[in-house]
Amino acid sequence: MVFPRKRRPSNDALKRSSVAGRAHSCDRCRGRKTKCAGTFPDPCAACVDAKQPCIYSDSEKRVTVPERYLHNLQAQARKAVAAQSREPVANPNPNPNPPDNIAKDVDIVAFTGTDNWVAGRQGQYYYMGNSSSTYIANRLNPTTETLAWHMYPHYDDASWLRRTVVDGQLPQLPPYEFARHLYLAQHAYIGTIFSFLSEDDFNVRLKHVYSRLPILSDKDDCLIYCQVLLVFALGQMYSVNQWTGNDGPPGFAYFKHALKFLPDVHEDSSILFVEVLSYVGYYMQALNRRDAAYLYLGLALRMAVSLGLHQEVLDQNIGAFERERRRRVWWSTYSLERLLCVTSGHPISIQDDDIDVSLPSPTEGEHPRLPAILACYTRLSRILGRIGEEIYRRKQKSGTSLAASVQNIMNSLSDWYRQIPDELRLQPADWEKEVNREGVSLYLYYYQCINMTARPLLLYAVQRQTQRPTTARWEDGLPANMVSIIHAAIAAARSSTSILKDAAKFNLVATYGFIDGEQAFSAALLLVMVNIAFPYKEMDAVAMNTSLLVLQGMAGRGNKYIRACHSLLTKIRDTIKSRMVGPEGSGDRSNSLLQEQQPIVYPLPPDQSSQLSPTHLLTPGAQNRSRDSSRPVDLDDDVELWTEVLDSIGIDMDRHWIETALMAEESMAMESV
Repeated sequence: MVFPRKRRPSNDALKRSSVAGRAHSCDRCRGRKTKCAGTFPDPCAACVDAKQPCIYSDSEKRVTVPERYLHNLQAQARKAVAAQSREPVANPNPNPNPPDNIAKDVDIVAFTGTDNWVAGRQGQYYYMGNSSSTYIANRLNPTTETLAWHMYPHYDDASWLRRTVVDGQLPQLPPYEFARHLYLAQHAYIGTIFSFLSEDDFNVRLKHVYSRLPILSDKDDCLIYCQVLLVFALGQMYSVNQWTGNDGPPGFAYFKHALKFLPDVHEDSSILFVEVLSYVGYYMQALNRRDAAYLYLGLALRMAVSLGLHQEVLDQNIGAFERERRRRVWWSTYSLERLLCVTSGHPISIQDDDIDVSLPSPTEGEHPRLPAILACYTRLSRILGRIGEEIYRRKQKSGTSLAASVQNIMNSLSDWYRQIPDELRLQPADWEKEVNREGVSLYLYYYQCINMTARPLLLYAVQRQTQRPTTARWEDGLPANMVSIIHAAIAAARSSTSILKDAAKFNLVATYGFIDGEQAFSAALLLVMVNIAFPYKEMDAVAMNTSLLVLQGMAGRGNKYIRACHSLLTKIRDTIKSRMVGPEGSGDRSNSLLQEQQPIVYPLPPDQSSQLSPTHLLTPGAQNRSRDSSRPVDLDDDVELWTEVLDSIGIDMDRHWIETALMAEESMAMESV
């Protein structure tokens, strides 16, 4: 007779039973590694006999709950505490004199780190880091709505998200000459700051596409067709520049067909493949598919690394033209990845220490202007990577290290400005006529780097100001260098707004351009924060209203995400509308300024007599009241202040924060009655 074999319990089952047994053991028996006969809450016999306390530390039942549920409970708790702090308390001996500062009795809720997560449509979560402007805007949000770019896709047809079988059929192609016009349209916006496809190469590939149908079994042939269709998509997006009533933004039809020819990433790598992946990632940003853009640009960067584009070629058989092509494709992919990562709050994919390739330089017979633009833009991308890593992502151990990082980055920005070739410098008179788009791109990028560097300092100053007497100057008590950097950031935001306003007159603002939208939103957000907490200043109030008009113009042309950004900032602006009334007659003056040409603030070259730093972004006549920000930071007396700035990087600025500013404003209004 054969008896069935007993099944041996698995290791996991033994572990579970062992853990379960230990969970009901008291601390004393567990420490002695003896069997505990007790049951919570009754003491065990061993502890009773030994006359020792019997403690069951792990007797509480542990329940696993979704993280979102925990976040909601924490948010409700913060709101409850805030509501209790605002309720009037009966005072048997009321003081007839009102307090000097109502805001002193209102605490700023500490950052809990739970607001970096945004729920998606399918229940998944998306992460937004502290360097994201969207994250900061949500902290300012006076409503219960959440701003997230993935909630505003720029398309109605979602069938393209699933790849279909390629049949080799092309969409209706534009006329040949108009196809060349589409190339020039996209080149004017992105071809000067990212070098993926030269005009000569495009003309060769265009003839190839118009001559026959693609060979689907040939990977390179499919890449050529994919790239040309992507150029059509980008060219149409920039030339039409507004929603035309189709199921997506201009060029969306070409983009969907281009994806059908995109090879799988496991196929052989090539520089052409890197170029195509970068184009796909860029257009994904225009669709507000930043998650997909992050993946495609990450693939492009890793493919470039696998091809060794991040290192100089040692093979002497490779000609100068091919070497330069490798450099430009690498730095273009690098800049795209840096822009998306830092502005979305993600870590960068490669450290600068791992890169050993020269910056773009002119080839034989080439005009030096184009490589100079690429080199200048690349240097800013390297600085932006430092901003993301050293200020927002690195866990600073002290305020001293943060101060040193901020100062070093501001010095690097100052050096960048001094090294701009004369032919790329813009003067105020240049904006009276149409300027080249690359000038708009360079200066907006420069100002954005200043804003992101100074943002933690500004957040700290804003939070600090809401807790002080309303009559106090926000500069009081702050080190001169910190004040200078904050002033530079405010001036940079005004400058960005002025450039965008003037560029819009010549249709040089990209409605669906991810970069333009991000930079416009970042500048508007900073100006709104300044007008919330700082005393009324007509120049800042006018700049804020102008920045909102710029966003409104982009929203009116069909950018759904910018429309949501504009709506949020408008709601925040409306909560402080009462404080937008300045001295006598200033309201009328502000309205008139909105109708006039707002003078642009430009970084001035260093003045040998006053040793001014160009990062001051001085206005005419401001030389006498400027400070020198190029001197080293004196940290002897300011370490504690810089340490407090660390907490402002992830500051919690929700409705309670706004109400604090409003209560301070009401206090000032009461005192003036």
